[in-house]
Amino acid sequence: MTSDSLSRRAFLERAGAAGVAPALGAQTRSTGSTKTIDCHAHLYAQSSGVLRDSDSQLVEAADKLGIDQLCCSMLTARRPATADQFRECNRQVAESTKRFPGRILGYAYVNPGYTKDALDDVRRCVEERGFMGVKLYNEYWIDEPVLYPLVELTIELRIPILTHAGHMHYYLADQPRISDGSHIAKVASRYPEATIICGHVGGGGDWEWEIKSLRNAPTVYLDTSGSVIDEGMIEMAVATLGADRVVFGCDMSMTAGVGKIRGARISESDRAKIMGGNMARIMARRQRS
Repeated sequence: MTSDSLSRRAFLERAGAAGVAPALGAQTRSTGSTKTIDCHAHLYAQSSGVLRDSDSQLVEAADKLGIDQLCCSMLTARRPATADQFRECNRQVAESTKRFPGRILGYAYVNPGYTKDALDDVRRCVEERGFMGVKLYNEYWIDEPVLYPLVELTIELRIPILTHAGHMHYYLADQPRISDGSHIAKVASRYPEATIICGHVGGGGDWEWEIKSLRNAPTVYLDTSGSVIDEGMIEMAVATLGADRVVFGCDMSMTAGVGKIRGARISESDRAKIMGGNMARIMARRQRS
C-alpha cells in the first residue's frame, strides 16, 4: 500500500507505538532534497530543572522523525507577558539557536501592547540574533490597531508572523482574545504585503470553519500542527487553499504532526511543498532582502 492510499488512522495503527518514530523519520526524508521544516515548535525556560535539557530532547525527537529544522518560540508561563518577560524568553531562544545552529531557528515572541519594547526586541532578534519570524499569542486579536506597527515592521524585515489561532465553540476564559481565521483575513486584507501563518489548524476547535475562513486571504498560510488528526483535515486544507499555502507544523505533537501529513491522500509533490518547500520559500524572503 502506498502512502497516498494509506489513511492517517490506518498509518498510525500500522506503525504502532514502539516503531512509530523510525517509520515516520524514514518516510519524512523521502521528500527529496527539500528540508523538512517544523514551522511551529516551542522551547521551555531553562530555569526549570526538569526542563533544563528540553531543547536537546526536542532535537533528538526531530532526528528520530526526520525533521531537519525546528522554528521555535518560548512563551511566558502566564499571559499577558511583560516586556521583561518576553525579552528573557527571546534571549533564551537565542542561546538555543547558538547551541543547535541550523537546527533550531528562532521566532521572537512579544506582547504588542508594549509597542516600543516589542518593536525594539523584534528588530534586535532578527537583525542581531538571526531570528526568522515573530510569534504572537493571545494578548490581542491580530486585527486590533495596536498590532499595526508590529505588522508593518515584519513587512520591512521580510519575516513571517506565526499567530496562535482557533475557532472555538465555547468561551475560553484564559484566552478571551484568541484570533481565528476571520481576524487573520481582516489584517491580511489591510496588509497584503505581510506574511501571516495561522497556527495549528489541528489544535482544537472547528478546523473546517478555520480553513474556509481563509479561502479569500491568499497571502495567509495555514499550519497543520496540533494533536487533532481528524480524517480529511489535511486533504480539505489542500483542496480549499492549495498546497502552496499549507505548511507543516507539530506544536510539540510530533508523531501526530508528521503522521497526519505522511498519511494524507495528497500527491507527493504537494507533500514536499507542505513538509518544507513552502516554509523554505517564506524564510528565503528575508535572505533576499
